[in-house]
Amino acid sequence: MEFNRDLYLQKLISASKNDMIKIVTGIRRCGKSYLLFEIFRNYLLSQGVVEDHIIGLALDDNRNKDLRNPDKLLEYIDSQLIQDGQTSYVILDEVQMVDDFVSVLLSMTHMRNVQTYVSGSNSRFLSKDVVTEFRGRGWEIRVRPLSFAEYLEGVGGDKRDALEDYYTYGGLPAVAKMETPEEKEAYLKDLYRTIYLKDIIERNRLQNEEGLEEIFRVLASSMGTAVNPTKIANTFKSVANIKISSHTITKYIEYLKDAFLVSEALRYDVKGRKYIGSDSKFYFEDPGIRNAIIGFRQVEYSHMMENVLYNELCARGYSVDVGLVEVWEKNEEGNIVHKRIEVDYVINRGSQRIYVQSAYSMPDEEKRDQEQRPLIKINDSFRKIIISGEHKGKFYNDEGVLRIGVFDFLLDRDCLNE
Repeated sequence: MEFNRDLYLQKLISASKNDMIKIVTGIRRCGKSYLLFEIFRNYLLSQGVVEDHIIGLALDDNRNKDLRNPDKLLEYIDSQLIQDGQTSYVILDEVQMVDDFVSVLLSMTHMRNVQTYVSGSNSRFLSKDVVTEFRGRGWEIRVRPLSFAEYLEGVGGDKRDALEDYYTYGGLPAVAKMETPEEKEAYLKDLYRTIYLKDIIERNRLQNEEGLEEIFRVLASSMGTAVNPTKIANTFKSVANIKISSHTITKYIEYLKDAFLVSEALRYDVKGRKYIGSDSKFYFEDPGIRNAIIGFRQVEYSHMMENVLYNELCARGYSVDVGLVEVWEKNEEGNIVHKRIEVDYVINRGSQRIYVQSAYSMPDEEKRDQEQRPLIKINDSFRKIIISGEHKGKFYNDEGVLRIGVFDFLLDRDCLNE
């Protein structure tokens, strides 16, 4: 079973036009090494690059342990380069195992006719490090778990069954290749505890492992609900009699974000055009990891669809916020009251803005009106879309809101541009 990662291959190809270090980041086990050493390498060979112009090293291989010394690594690379005027490609995996690897990579920017591609583990190789340590000479290529389109192309079968599995077990390539639910659940639970938690604890030298796990569980249980560190601290105190300060919770959430495990969607006042409040929504990079954290007990497809749509929008290059729309309406007593109603996503890319609602099911007119209400209350000319879990095709209704079926959206990367 093979998975097409053409989106990321194209990013690697495009990046070869600049002289920066290409830094491939992303959650553990999302397929970064396979992308570089198989997909990208095979592409280079298909384009006529001679094999001895591709220098690939897996630095977590014990046979390469001597090359974890920065001087020896540079000496080895120098010895392998062929000075014939043709471009050579250096591919280094788990580069964080090299002492002072940032200096090594910066030294490689001085080599002529060399394109350098590196990847590393989350514990010491994060996106913020690309910005702060590579002094403008690092080009980040963020890799995510399989999109649903990539997943379906690989596993085949009925797309509805495939989407239910995707909502439940996510898009890590190794999980997608497993045959039974028992195998998938066991792998995801083990990965969460022995890799992801361990990475965060070791990198940040945490002593309160139980506190980190509790925060993980709270975010997983409240996925799609606005929360803030103070609310989480109060929940710990009232429900579990655990005292963790809001400051500590804020730090722990930042650690989870740095490890690509969760993303934060801020609340945005559509009319006032500003970010408001401290409440945010948190979405998980992979649905399977989220479900493993809570023992696969709260797999609600409506929430999982919302998470999957968020991830897909981010992968397509949009910045994604939660929209709040101010309205003045009569309450049951007939009084005019002020309310804020929510738009699931306010997405922006360049000058493009779109308002998007996620609706797993709209069985009747009342539910349709409820989902559509925030959109029609927005008084501007940007497009307004409802992505429905039960709808097929695309059409505009009488209010000018575009309805798109979830499969039409997930399987067509350009559907929002038409």
